[in-house]
Amino acid sequence: MKTKLQVTGMSCMHCVGAVTKALQQVPGVDQAEVSLEDKQAVVTGSADPEALIAAIKEEGFAAEVI
Repeated sequence: MKTKLQVTGMSCMHCVGAVTKALQQVPGVDQAEVSLEDKQAVVTGSADPEALIAAIKEEGFAAEVI
């Protein structure tokens, strides 16, 4: 299952790394691809979308499912 998230607040590759790492630590995530250019994250796996959003918020960014 793929979940697409709109991520706001990312401004550099360090941000992308922080979001990617946070998403990869959520149970059920097989793969997380984060794009600074598109301001999106595509997560593959069975993780709860709310858990993904919470992980991103903990890093200081905002997210919503698209």
